[in-house]
Amino acid sequence: MQKFKTNILSTRPIDETLITQAKSKGVLIDAISFIETEAIDSIDVYEEIKSALLESVTVVFTSMNAVEAVGAHLHDYAPDWKIYCIGNATKKLVLEYFGEDLIFGTAKDATELAEKIITDDITDEVIFFCGDKRRDELPALLNENGIDVNEIEVYQTNMIHRTIEKNYDGILFFSPSAAESFFSTNKLNDKTILFAIGNTTASAIKKFSNNKIIVADEAGKSNLVEKVIEYFN
Repeated sequence: MQKFKTNILSTRPIDETLITQAKSKGVLIDAISFIETEAIDSIDVYEEIKSALLESVTVVFTSMNAVEAVGAHLHDYAPDWKIYCIGNATKKLVLEYFGEDLIFGTAKDATELAEKIITDDITDEVIFFCGDKRRDELPALLNENGIDVNEIEVYQTNMIHRTIEKNYDGILFFSPSAAESFFSTNKLNDKTILFAIGNTTASAIKKFSNNKIIVADEAGKSNLVEKVIEYFN
């Protein structure tokens, strides 16, 4: 049986190709989910999405889940939107559902995205498609700069509380919610390295741990796995 010098926990599923890539470098990744998300299936949410699809408006996405939830209602609509979104995986989904022409700006985290919207100075109101546990950074910063935020909750996040018995050299976090769920039932030794998908997630981790945190250069699972391989090799 192959022995691995580095053991990593991913707090959400990742592609098998990334797991294989890591294995080739002596890094074993166990993927165990600590949250689950589901689109909110209600008449009220459907009507809010439908109304937004008929408006000429600036729209914000900071998660893949929100893009999928809205995209499921797209059908034959061709919205006249100016879209701002987090880069990498979320942007790829936006491209898939809405096309490149509607993307007016991207950033690696919510704070930078808000700053870009403010700098571009093209709107005094945005529609923010989000989850029930969305972070405050983006809407707070926009509001402080005179931009109204119409939040439409299109998905909900449920915690999966699991206790980990295995000792890991590093742990991957892809969202603040996953960090909150993980630390609600687990404690770490101070040598475990924590990897965050972005600065927003890193800030959430700091509330629960003083361990070293490494942030991906760009938002995306592959970038975070590359950071792990680079660090431990």
